[in-house]
Amino acid sequence: MEWLLTTLRWYLALFVLGLIFFPLTKKIFNKFFYDAGYPFSKAIGLLFLSYSAFTLGTIKILPFYQESLIFLLLLFLIINVLLFKRFNNGSLNKAQIVKKTAFIIVEELVFVASLLFWVYVRGQEPSIRGLEKFMDFGFMNSILRSKYFPPPDMWFAGKSINYYYFGHLTGAVLTKLSGISPFETYNLILATIFALGITQTFSLCFNVILNAFKSLKLSLIGGILASFLVNFGGNLHAIYAFTKGYPNDNPVPFWQILSAFNPGKYWYPNATRFIPFTIHEFPIYSYIVADLHGHVFDIPFVLLTLSVLFLFYLRCMDKSHSETKPKNLSQIRKTSTLMRFLVPTSSGLGMTGWVVFLGFLTAIHYMTNAFDGLIYLFLSTIIFLLLFKLTRAFFVNFFTLIISFFLFGLPFSINFKPFATGIGVNCSPRFLVEIDRLGPFLFEKGNCQVSPLWMIFVLWGFFWLNFIFFAIFLLKKQRATTNHQQTTINKFVLVLFIFSTLLIIIPEFFYIKDIYPAHFRANTMFKLGYQVFIMMGLASAYVFVLFKHYYSQRKLLSVLYFFFFIFSFFLVAIYPTFAIPSYYGKIDKKPALNGADWIKTQYPEYTEIINYLNKNVTDQPTILEAQGDSYTDFNVVSAYTGLPTVAGWWVHEWLWRGSADVVGKIIPDIQKVYESEDIDLTRKIINKYKIKYIILGSNEKQKYKNLQEKKFEEICRLVFSSSTGQGKVYAY
Repeated sequence: MEWLLTTLRWYLALFVLGLIFFPLTKKIFNKFFYDAGYPFSKAIGLLFLSYSAFTLGTIKILPFYQESLIFLLLLFLIINVLLFKRFNNGSLNKAQIVKKTAFIIVEELVFVASLLFWVYVRGQEPSIRGLEKFMDFGFMNSILRSKYFPPPDMWFAGKSINYYYFGHLTGAVLTKLSGISPFETYNLILATIFALGITQTFSLCFNVILNAFKSLKLSLIGGILASFLVNFGGNLHAIYAFTKGYPNDNPVPFWQILSAFNPGKYWYPNATRFIPFTIHEFPIYSYIVADLHGHVFDIPFVLLTLSVLFLFYLRCMDKSHSETKPKNLSQIRKTSTLMRFLVPTSSGLGMTGWVVFLGFLTAIHYMTNAFDGLIYLFLSTIIFLLLFKLTRAFFVNFFTLIISFFLFGLPFSINFKPFATGIGVNCSPRFLVEIDRLGPFLFEKGNCQVSPLWMIFVLWGFFWLNFIFFAIFLLKKQRATTNHQQTTINKFVLVLFIFSTLLIIIPEFFYIKDIYPAHFRANTMFKLGYQVFIMMGLASAYVFVLFKHYYSQRKLLSVLYFFFFIFSFFLVAIYPTFAIPSYYGKIDKKPALNGADWIKTQYPEYTEIINYLNKNVTDQPTILEAQGDSYTDFNVVSAYTGLPTVAGWWVHEWLWRGSADVVGKIIPDIQKVYESEDIDLTRKIINKYKIKYIILGSNEKQKYKNLQEKKFEEICRLVFSSSTGQGKVYAY
């Protein structure tokens, strides 16, 4: 039961973090009546702690040590205690306190159960290997070794990471706080994101519905449904489980190959690669394949931003509505200048602290997964327009948001060079192709991909059915929707649907230019669609509750809605029943957490080399290992130690640096170090790249057939040899 004890130790660190930040969370989420936003306290604590450590580490004031994190945590504890004393007015009676406490305890138990559940699932195959895992783990290990920021690039010695690594930094923060090995925390972080996704989605949707309908039963139904849709749901692609199947790269319309239930022909990744040359993933797929990429790290922070946007919107609308009521003179006189600054008015001037907080969150998104920063800046702007129209209030809040976004993102931006080279126009007209470029817009010849409408419907049909029925409901303008609070929330949900649909349409016309010629719009569709899935998952749960609430009053419309909902929801819901067993098997093994165990059987010498370097080498001197291509087992030492190698995965560095030559020009030098018989040349290259340690193992022997090991014995010092003698580390 070692895995269980380690998980509980990890959970204890999370629990303490959330408990410390609950007073601040409660202040922000005071309109969340039952739980005061408690499920968000862990994410808020992690954000503030990580950002503080990151900023102070960037300006070289506070090193990134465990002691530094504990010091910061104690400061935040003092701040939160003061907040608790300042705002704890004791307005609740004993019965209300008991009810709220019980609700929060249940939510915490759900978090623990979700954490243990995904640790158990992931524990069936915990290997940090395959897809993007070397990259994500390498970032975390480089950050863990760093004293200050930005951290070195483990695959390009001498340079810092030029990627969106703040999410990886939050993982490193939790690793340092808990004191658990990163080989285990990689998988614990994934389970934590899953558990936060479950509880935060529930809390957000529960409270949205509670504010709209004042019904505990409906709120529970909506919260549970939203939590399932966002974290377990797939798309309508699961209908292919009832077909003869199709070749992975050549989708066939499902109605042409319908058959009986045929799960053996269903391959779950096809749901995320359905439209040719594109990517359209969603959370459950991410949880299963276990790549700790930025879009996965950002899930709890995205749910936090959506919640803050909802609360901001609700406060402004409620204040605007209340100001239509007459006030007596004594009430007006009692309003202080400070309160007029902080509290929204019908003119929209106020709530500055909320807007600044939104600016902070959008900066966090940008540093974690750049597309998300732009997406939620855009969504915030639309909410501002809905609230304030094109008034002075809109422009004040908009520029406050942009300035806050810029300032909070500055510690990251000053050391980061964006690798997008422009905005491409899909299927550009011939006369524009001849122009080639106009400002940021690119008109690239041959770049024309159009998504068939039926394919788009397979991906988004479930959500669009909810959107269509919701729109019909709103157009009817029945008496039941005249309630101010419900009408207000209906508008917010409508914005989520419309905005999400816009994000789906954008890749049909525009894409962010990167290095992939055939998949030129894949990343754009991927990053936009990921957020669409989360937003429309929340909105669809709200629509379900809406129709359940008004079922008797709109009988025909409701019957039609539930007919389509049940059929489409069935397809969405069965996706994880294919995906989880496909990746993890029967889920009947004893769970394991150590993601490095696979190396012991595949490359035993690297296990010993990695352990030696992690134990005996401090700071981040440059190492040399065989340079390899992306998605291979090459560069495992740099990924598993965080020590920068001269050059790592070629295509990844090409993407991050904007040029294939960055690694391409170095490859011959690496080969010469391993294969050249010229000792002077070897010394010259070693000095050029400031190499401290040279690694010899099976990857090096496989790649460099003319390996000259004897020269290292002459010019270097053997500091480690594996038990089999197959792996060696030479110090220069």
